[in-house]
Amino acid sequence: MASLTKADYPLGQKRSELIYTPTQKKLEDLTLEAAINGGITSKDMRISPETLTMHAEIAESLHRDQLGQNFRRAAELINISDQRILEIYNALRPNRSTKEELLQIADELENEYQAAENAKLVLEAAEVYERRGILRQAGE
Repeated sequence: MASLTKADYPLGQKRSELIYTPTQKKLEDLTLEAAINGGITSKDMRISPETLTMHAEIAESLHRDQLGQNFRRAAELINISDQRILEIYNALRPNRSTKEELLQIADELENEYQAAENAKLVLEAAEVYERRGILRQAGE
C-alpha cells in the first residue's frame, strides 16, 4: 500500500476501511449497540499500532517529522503494559536512574518489546543526563 497523505485525513472518515483495533475489530463494528449487547469490550476500544503508524505517515507527508516520530514511538508502546510504561517514565525523570539503569531499560525496550525508536530515546536521555550531571549515582 502506498503511504498515506493529507488527502487520507481524517482516517475515520476517509479511510475507515483501514482502521482495525488491536483485537482486529473494524471501526464500523464499534457501535453503541455493540457495546450494549456485549459485542465489544474496553480492549476493542484501543488504538492499534497500525493506526498510529498511518497517522505517522500522514504527519510525515506534511513535513511534520517530529509528530510522525511521536506517533511511531507510541505505536511501539502499545504492547507494553501501562504499569511498565509508568515505571520507565519515572525512571527517566532527572536524578532517578543511574546511566546503567537507563541502558538496561533501552536494552529491554529494543530486545523484549522491539521498540527500537523508544530505546534510542532512552539512550539519548542517558547521554544528555550524563552531560548535564542529572543521573543518580550508584549507591544513592
